[in-house]
Amino acid sequence: MSSKKITVDLVIPVFNEDGVIEHTHKRICDVVDSLAYDFHFIYVDDGSNDGTVATLRKIADADPRVILLQLSRNFGHQAALTAGMDASRSDMAITLDGDGQHPPEMIPQMLNLIAQGYDIVQTQRMDEAQPASFKKWTSGLFYRLINIISGTQVLPGAADFRALTRPALDALKAMPEYHRFLRGMVSWIGFSMVILPYQPEERISGVSKYSLNKMIRLAMDAVFSFSLVPLYVGLSLGGILLCLALVEMLYVLSFWITGQTSNLAPGWSSLMFVILIVGGMLMALLGFIGIYVGYIFQEVKRRPIYLIKGEKKNE
Repeated sequence: MSSKKITVDLVIPVFNEDGVIEHTHKRICDVVDSLAYDFHFIYVDDGSNDGTVATLRKIADADPRVILLQLSRNFGHQAALTAGMDASRSDMAITLDGDGQHPPEMIPQMLNLIAQGYDIVQTQRMDEAQPASFKKWTSGLFYRLINIISGTQVLPGAADFRALTRPALDALKAMPEYHRFLRGMVSWIGFSMVILPYQPEERISGVSKYSLNKMIRLAMDAVFSFSLVPLYVGLSLGGILLCLALVEMLYVLSFWITGQTSNLAPGWSSLMFVILIVGGMLMALLGFIGIYVGYIFQEVKRRPIYLIKGEKKNE
């Protein structure tokens, strides 16, 4: 057997985590320094506007294993993860957040599962013990919806805390779409996967950077990137309205055939009701089509998913 160590890249996107990232780096080092692998750290700064970059530069100066990628602006969590995975050149990569909620103590277990032959170790957040909240309720609803309407099954509670072998990582890198939902993309590539449950930890400090607006955008990327069901829903509603129109036509004809046209009511209110229903359905369907056209427009422009402003690595 070769004596060459297996190389592992730790891809860690960060955004405004000054005061947190030093603690996270030390905690990860405490875990990986005792493992028989050759580790490298790829920190991706996603346009931070606090002291995060300066802190990361100090970490890179002190640790030759650290590579710092600085994006030109805030492109989003999925784009930052993509930048780190694109920069990875090792035998495998592990992605985790820099806020301390993804426990690095699970890295040895993830590596052991990869050694058993799995291509992907996907962690699943187990938060049943957490109190009910709006975020927890909407998250469960989203996963149920995406699994119903898409042909790709996305694990409920899946996190962007996962290990990937080089073949699985290359397969993901071959998917260049602009609107990215990595949890769905990882399932879509179909490589052998094992689920590793974990209990999320409290943030070291600060607040979550995933605002309601960002969660809605991520959910839209997932729905409109992995499913055409919204269009089929509009088509089905159109078919139902046509059937109702046929029934109405037959109903009116029955009065003419029997000579009871005097019994026909003017029906202004019912007419307006039908017009509003049809108009609303048409507007919804046009909205769905418009979103898909907008996604296509952004794809065909072929703009990069992210732009790197600066890079720091120790030779």
